[in-house]
Amino acid sequence: MTKLLHISASPRGEKSKSRALALAHIENRIANDPTLQVDTIDLWDEVLPQFDGDWAAAKMALFGEGEMTDEMQANWTHLTEITNRFTAADHYVFNVPMWNSGVPYRLKQYIDIITQPGFLYGFAPETGYYGLLSGKTATVIVSSAVWAPGVDARFGRDFHSGYLEWWLHKIGVKDAKFIRYQPSMLTADPAAQFEAARAQL
Repeated sequence: MTKLLHISASPRGEKSKSRALALAHIENRIANDPTLQVDTIDLWDEVLPQFDGDWAAAKMALFGEGEMTDEMQANWTHLTEITNRFTAADHYVFNVPMWNSGVPYRLKQYIDIITQPGFLYGFAPETGYYGLLSGKTATVIVSSAVWAPGVDARFGRDFHSGYLEWWLHKIGVKDAKFIRYQPSMLTADPAAQFEAARAQL
């Protein structure tokens, strides 16, 4: 039985175009596989811990730096629960609007919480990082209003899809399909671009 995790990084709810595309894609997948299990994380409703000094200290204690206190262990147990929810999925669906040429801070916070050695990736001095989630797949819906492929650099840069592609590759999700709904207000017809993205999905 396939497990799908939908991670919504848009705070706009039903007004979000990227979310609408993600939901349409999930509906299609359910139609093709009625046994599909769907879990949804709306990052704007989710209670995410602050990865502050105490959490960092717990991480370093695992590597032998300092002593693991009861509070640190409780923090690490919480982090493990959050991460296990992510790693339990077989397929990921992300909808991610562009914010200031990058990803929304809530998604970055989530990524920084779960991307820990031994959970999502490993490291070898000879070869560098290697992912631990091989065999999993992803559909990533990226959206933006001004920046679009091919526009002049005066209108932004893409530290958005490039970052997500790098991160997914780092953790072992190498089969990731990117769907762009990026109808630059300078050039494109948003309605036509939306339908094109939905057709691609």
